[in-house]
Amino acid sequence: MLPRSTFQSTVTRGRRGLAGVLAGAIALTLGATLLSAPAYAANPVTPGNFTGLGFDQCEAPSQAAMSTWIKKSPFRAAGIYISGASRACQRQSNLSATWVSNQLAAGWHLMPITLGPQASCSTRYPRYGKNIDPTINASTTGTYSAARAQGALEARRAVQAARNLGIVPGSTLFYDLEAFNTSQSTACTWSALWFLSAWTQELHRYSYASGLYSSAASGIKMIDDARVRPGNQIAMPDQIWVADWNGRADTHSSYIRSDGWHPYARAHQYQGGHDETWGGVRINIDRNYLDLRTPRLPGTATPVPAPAPAGPRYTGTTLSDPKCTPATISRASYVTINPTMNTTLVVPLQCLLKQRLFYPYEVTGTWNAQTTAAVHAFQKRVGNTARSYVSRSDWVSLLVAGNGGRVLKRGDTGADVIRVQRALNAAGSPRLTVNGIYTRRTAKAVGAYQRRVHLARTRVVAAQTWGALGVGRR
Repeated sequence: MLPRSTFQSTVTRGRRGLAGVLAGAIALTLGATLLSAPAYAANPVTPGNFTGLGFDQCEAPSQAAMSTWIKKSPFRAAGIYISGASRACQRQSNLSATWVSNQLAAGWHLMPITLGPQASCSTRYPRYGKNIDPTINASTTGTYSAARAQGALEARRAVQAARNLGIVPGSTLFYDLEAFNTSQSTACTWSALWFLSAWTQELHRYSYASGLYSSAASGIKMIDDARVRPGNQIAMPDQIWVADWNGRADTHSSYIRSDGWHPYARAHQYQGGHDETWGGVRINIDRNYLDLRTPRLPGTATPVPAPAPAGPRYTGTTLSDPKCTPATISRASYVTINPTMNTTLVVPLQCLLKQRLFYPYEVTGTWNAQTTAAVHAFQKRVGNTARSYVSRSDWVSLLVAGNGGRVLKRGDTGADVIRVQRALNAAGSPRLTVNGIYTRRTAKAVGAYQRRVHLARTRVVAAQTWGALGVGRR
């Protein structure tokens, strides 16, 4: 390592300074401690409202260096690593509540960063070992529940670190998701998305804003694609920090759509690690351009949809409804939904539940108390866990309910083929056209499903395949 006076980092191109601490250094007492930590109410929200140049460097520079640069450099924002077991700057000997308070008082806009679990298919992590800084759990069980638990835990750790440093609620905490191959593994990509979704939701619970730093071509493109995906249920970060070393001091990148987090919610790391000297003080930095305003956060309480005054109209044993047509029920994909989501998938959910006599009401397209009761009843009927949301496994079970059990093969047609095509779309097969014709593409999707659930790859739907679909295996 070079002398501290040079403030040169030894980081690599993968992030040029965005990296971890050993597990012992981040062991935190959570829960009650989060509620009792000092608030440092005198500090302003950070980074706050700011448009201009910033820098980031793994090891927080000394007070003397920061005092010189605020006078001599063009920068007024600085990225600092506050938590995360995978960061390279383990010591952070300069970083303290006093250091943070001093920088904020001097006019610096700080961007707190966490580098914790990384994508499961990353080639550079774990950095220190799977028992110290494990990667994101890629298990698909429970809609990536393990990854979501990791994301929520990492958010609580970041909140604790922020509060201990005097970084007040309302501030944005950025998660550093290092570059990885988003096309290598579906489970790798989706577990990362669910991890980030939980990170955002948990930060909001503690009144902190959520930020995401990542490579433009991987993590940023991934989250932007999720943002525009029909029926998306991934919670979006409030601000993004785009690593795209195109040399332009602006917030544009060819990897992200122009309407995403624009204006006032983007930072752009436009130049990687290099030395700069201002006022005789040399620091190895990445250059950034910021255009940020303090996000308006959602309420901390879990939103509950207000029921209609009289509830939906009771229709008894009637199975039809004007809203229930093949076009409204058949979808290219079916994703996990819950009562708080505004999604068009509520219509096919209520239609399918109505057709199975679990929902004897008019189809409203709005999740109501009657929908919750019907979902619970269906989940119990098929042996799935009763929950107040509909998982993709629940969709698979629901979409094949009422099938005649007939053996299906290429060339067959009819309602049971429709059921299979819909269920395969819910199970994650490539967006089949739901037309009731057992085409070559349908047969191929059946074979892929059979292989995934460890059945003989016959490409024929018989008793075992019907059984697997019926219990929601995917």
